[in-house]
Amino acid sequence: MNWDDTGPDTDERLDERLDERLDERLVDAGADGEDTAVEAALRPKDLDEFVGQEKVREQLDLVLKAALARGATADHVLLSGAPGLGKTTLSMIIAAEMGAPIRITSGPAIQHAGDLAAILSSLQEGEVLFLDEIHRMSRPAEEMLYMAMEDFRVDVIVGKGPGATAIPLELPPFTLVGATTRAGLLPPPLRDRFGFTGHMEFYAPAELERVIHRSARLLDVAIDADGAAEIAGRSRGTPRIANRLLRRVRDYAQVKADGRIDRTVAAAALRVYEVDARGLDRLDRAVLGALLKLFGGGPVGLSTLAVAVGEERETVEEVAEPFLVREGLLARTPRGRVATPAAWTHLGLVPPSHDGKGQQGLFGA
Repeated sequence: MNWDDTGPDTDERLDERLDERLDERLVDAGADGEDTAVEAALRPKDLDEFVGQEKVREQLDLVLKAALARGATADHVLLSGAPGLGKTTLSMIIAAEMGAPIRITSGPAIQHAGDLAAILSSLQEGEVLFLDEIHRMSRPAEEMLYMAMEDFRVDVIVGKGPGATAIPLELPPFTLVGATTRAGLLPPPLRDRFGFTGHMEFYAPAELERVIHRSARLLDVAIDADGAAEIAGRSRGTPRIANRLLRRVRDYAQVKADGRIDRTVAAAALRVYEVDARGLDRLDRAVLGALLKLFGGGPVGLSTLAVAVGEERETVEEVAEPFLVREGLLARTPRGRVATPAAWTHLGLVPPSHDGKGQQGLFGA
């Protein structure tokens, strides 16, 4: 056990503290203001146009077509997965396929049961309610949602104390689409009320190339296959990041080249933005560099590693580490963070020698 690894913050506090930090990173999968505006123009309008997520698309297509054949509203849908994989886009496609309007809100915006009651009571029959980050909704609103999803009814409390009265309010049938990046935080009673659950996977490079070519056509950007492959390989398996990198490479191509993107132009542009061949940015490389150069590859405690790179503990743990672990460059162990052989290779460093017991010596000694 590492005594400098203190207990974690609550998930809500971590989310709030990291939101501002994440907005600064070109390879962050969260959406900023520019992303939101651009994504509205780039989003596919139907399931046939949606790239990737083959299993989820096939299953969702069956759910929607069956509901249309019955003349009923679609079952409630829960979409889980990392940010930037298309959960919001799929919610809009669900509404379009059902020919219904969509209402969009988020868990952090619903802090009281009354907030949710006001939204539910204004829904039209068949309307789709998209609730992003549903795991961050308040517990009283969560409990109200149980009844609304199952019985299409909510109880509105009038008065206080012993004289309070619950007035049942009937709701028109609607479809709730919940999106979460942390499905494990949803209580079982809420998860069980969703008729369909789809888990969004990270995209393969070939799928991201299709996303990039489609976005390039819509943005009127000339790009060849090698240029798209170069961007796709640095996009962390995430369409939102691929589209953001495409826009930055487009800017570089317009200023430094003839406006056309090929592999050379894409690589040169992403060097300027400090995104390397595996999609690591400055923060990722700083964490790996400190782990390798200062601590001989580990193990080292999280707090110590954070001090070494001049970042907060939560920033290293929640912002940098998930991708480094997924790429097989870093491992979390009971003794602390440890670099893998792939990390040494990626940074072009030679692992230190081992002592007689097979353990790495501190600082490579």
